[in-house]
Amino acid sequence: MSTAMQVMELVRFGDTETAFATREIPRPDPGPGQVLVRVEATSVNPLDLQTRRGDYQDQVALPAVIGNDVSGVVVDTGPGADDFQPGDEVWYLAPIFAGQGTYAQFHVVDQALVARKPAGLSHVEAAGLTLVGMTVWEALVERARVRVGERVLVHGGAGGVGSVAIQLASALGAEVVTTARARDHEFVTELGADTAIDFSAGDYVPQVRALGGIDVVLDTVGGDTLARSPEVLADRGRVVSIVDIPEPQNLLAAWGVNATYHFLFVSPSRAKLEALGRLVDQDKLRPVVGAVLPLSDVAQAHSLLEGGSAGEGRRRPRGKIAIAVHQ
Repeated sequence: MSTAMQVMELVRFGDTETAFATREIPRPDPGPGQVLVRVEATSVNPLDLQTRRGDYQDQVALPAVIGNDVSGVVVDTGPGADDFQPGDEVWYLAPIFAGQGTYAQFHVVDQALVARKPAGLSHVEAAGLTLVGMTVWEALVERARVRVGERVLVHGGAGGVGSVAIQLASALGAEVVTTARARDHEFVTELGADTAIDFSAGDYVPQVRALGGIDVVLDTVGGDTLARSPEVLADRGRVVSIVDIPEPQNLLAAWGVNATYHFLFVSPSRAKLEALGRLVDQDKLRPVVGAVLPLSDVAQAHSLLEGGSAGEGRRRPRGKIAIAVHQ
């Protein structure tokens, strides 16, 4: 018989003040090929904000437990789940819009999606790397196929995705250009950016063009980035976007530079996690965690990621916002 566990449930779509409630629900049991994990930490992503606001009402039936990042400890295994044993420290990305999310004390997942957590990462750090790390890996390695010596432009270098993208592009041997506010230039340079451009001080395009053609653009910010990318791309350049497109953009100029566009919605993968773990072990990749809050403060974590905190005037932290669940 399952025991109860605490979760933060999304009970209504809308603002952070009324969206979440603390609830107790039955702890799940692992089925065939599944493991039950005690969630030590999870994190908040832009996808969570969009879900809370109601952008995906067709995929999310209320009440719902949302969230997708997990770093934790295996506590039980189902029939045929032989890859792990109770006590193993693991990390993974839960399937998006499929089953219970990770704002919870326990979570069940297919073992095929799970990898052993790198020993050099805390649970909070590991939970801050699963979704963004796999997103960046798929964007730069699998889609754009970044090569040594290429020039990569990362938009939003101080954010959760951007801070990882800078490190991975640098590890791949690329020259890294990034857009970030002036106050974050030292930070992104320490991560591995060769050039930082203050997007808030005027048009970034002339400054990027002065450096030479860009081989790969990673769009983490949206706006008119897709339409303007051909202005900075080298011939046969590639653009990878992880941002929804709320309005049509004119990409006619992309033909002039033979550009390739990729639109990415990441999928869970043990192989990606293992590749990221190797980079962590080699000291080439480190998640940036800008804030850590308890599970009961999920609403505040959403407010921080949106750029402020309930009237306190706090700016959005650099990197990821993590949720400590069992710590």
